[in-house]
Amino acid sequence: MKKTRYPALTRFLADKRGVACLIFLCLEVLLLLLLPLLLNQDPNLTDKAAGFWSAPGPGHLLGTDDVGRDIFARLLYGGRVSLLVGYSTALLSALLGVPLGLLAGYKGGKWEYWIMRACDTFQAFPSIILVLCLVSLLGPSVWNIILVMGVLGWSSIARLVYGSTLSVKEKEYVEASRALGASDKDILLRTILPNVVAPVWAALPMKVVRAILWESSLSFLGVGLRTPQASWGNLMQNAMELVTLTTRPWAWIPPGLCIVATVFALLLFSESLRKAMNPRDRL
Repeated sequence: MKKTRYPALTRFLADKRGVACLIFLCLEVLLLLLLPLLLNQDPNLTDKAAGFWSAPGPGHLLGTDDVGRDIFARLLYGGRVSLLVGYSTALLSALLGVPLGLLAGYKGGKWEYWIMRACDTFQAFPSIILVLCLVSLLGPSVWNIILVMGVLGWSSIARLVYGSTLSVKEKEYVEASRALGASDKDILLRTILPNVVAPVWAALPMKVVRAILWESSLSFLGVGLRTPQASWGNLMQNAMELVTLTTRPWAWIPPGLCIVATVFALLLFSESLRKAMNPRDRL
C-alpha cells in the first residue's frame, strides 16, 4: 500500500460522514456571513405594517417577533454571534492551554506543579455556575462571554497537551535534537509541538460545542446576551411564553434546529478527526 505524506488527512477524507459535516459547517458559516449582506435586512427594525407576531409570509420568511422585528434576519445575525462565541472561545482556550501544557510537561518541577494545580483549581468548580457568576459580574457582552468561557476552558486542553508531552519528550528524536544543541524553544516548537497537537485538533470541535451550548443556556436564562443583540439562545428565550410555544412555532423551532444541527455536525466532525488522527481506530 502506497504511503501518503499526510496519512491523517487521507483517513479523514475517506470518512464520508466527517467530510459531510465539515462541508455543512463551512456552508453554514458562508451563509451566515453572506445572506445578511444579500438580503439587506435590519434585525432590529420594527415593521409596523406587518405588526407583532405576524405569521411567516413573503415579506418575512419566518414572521415577526413580539416587537415586529424580522425573525429570519435575527436568526442570521444571531447565528453569527453564536458561532463567533463558539469558535473564538475554542481558539482562546487553545492559545492558553497548548503553551501551558507544553511547559508543564517539558520543564517539570515548579512549572509542572503550579500549572497542574491551576488546572485542578479551574476544574474543581462547576463550570456553568462559574460562567454564570463571572458573566453576571463582568456584564453580558459578546467579548466578555468569550473571555470568561475561553479562560475557564484552557485547563482541559493543557492537561491533554501535558500528557502527550510527557511521553514525547523521552523519544529518541527529542534526545537527538537536544544533543545537536537545539534550544528548549526550538525543541518545544519544532520537535514536540507537531507531535502533540493532533489530539488538540480533535478536542477543539468539542470546545466549540460546549461554548455554543453555554452561550445559548446563558441567553435562555436571561443572563447572557440581551435584546436587541440577537443570538440563537435569546431567540429561544424570547419564545418562553406558553402561548408562543404552542401557537407560534416559527419563533422557536428555527433557532432550536440551528443549535441542534450545528452541535450534531460538530460532534460527528470531532469523532471523525479523532479516528483519523489515531491510526489504531478503524473508520
